[in-house]
Amino acid sequence: MTDRNIKKDKIKKGAILIACICISVAGFFISIGNGAVKITPKEIINAVLFEEATVNYQIIWNVRLPRTIAASLVGTCLALSGCILQGVMRNPLAGPNIIGVSSGAGLMTLIIFIVFPNYYFLAPLGAFGGALLATLFIYFLAWKEGVAPTRLILAGVAVSSILGAGNNAIMTFYPEKVSGVIGFMVGGLSSTNWKHVDMILPYAVIGVVLLMFITDKLNILMLGDEVATGLGLNVEITRFFFIIISSLLAGAAVSVVGLLGFVGLIVPHITRQLIGSDYRYLMPATIFTGSAVVVICDTLARVIFAPVEIPVGIIMSALGAPFFLYLLRRKKEC
Repeated sequence: MTDRNIKKDKIKKGAILIACICISVAGFFISIGNGAVKITPKEIINAVLFEEATVNYQIIWNVRLPRTIAASLVGTCLALSGCILQGVMRNPLAGPNIIGVSSGAGLMTLIIFIVFPNYYFLAPLGAFGGALLATLFIYFLAWKEGVAPTRLILAGVAVSSILGAGNNAIMTFYPEKVSGVIGFMVGGLSSTNWKHVDMILPYAVIGVVLLMFITDKLNILMLGDEVATGLGLNVEITRFFFIIISSLLAGAAVSVVGLLGFVGLIVPHITRQLIGSDYRYLMPATIFTGSAVVVICDTLARVIFAPVEIPVGIIMSALGAPFFLYLLRRKKEC
């Protein structure tokens, strides 16, 4: 590729990244402005900056802003987690919910909520531990002189079923403590407040900052184990480090939104089709695309059947399941 073509490619990717940022910002204002009371972007700015004693200010600050920020962070965390898993496992079908990572995080979160309800702030750490253990167990089961994509998906489905049985057992034995857990199992943001933002924000920032410094290593890892080793990369340690970050991000998201599916599958795959597989561009684009997708889907969940609100997980499943089948069919044809 000539220098001129390289420059054109960089400009194109930069333009796509800017478009992702613009869509994310637009989704943010759409989310804050829509609901039982419609608020224009101008009214949003005036209410936040100049009119603190108004009804619009109370609606925005106490209800919609924390929910929108939480949705944005959840989308970022799940999308990045899926992006990492697809890269590390070199499998476009890998995603936190598909291979059971989210189920591991969900099980640990439920245990903390039921056994230690006064220590809810530990939910992200517990979910991180559950996600990490589930990921490592799946990777161990799928390993046989390398990780084959088919074995990985089958191992993930099996582990997800086992962990799902654990979730159901908890709901059976502690029905009085899980009366409001339906939204958690589907994935919802209806009760989100500033407490949930405080829960997820530190983990999201840590995960994003770490990734921005090591995206080049994931590019090398994508070349294959032999080539990566030849370039001086410690493949197993690097892969394990990426799995830790992926688990941290997925666990933090699950502790807030519950078992929200398909974000980690859809967003990285679509973003990769748009901007390519260079993680220097793919990671930042995934951050803003993931944020926009969850924020916009959550807005649809609030307004599409107004005044009835449905969990955002239903919207994501309606979009994600057909997309997953499309990937399976395309992979078989290839």
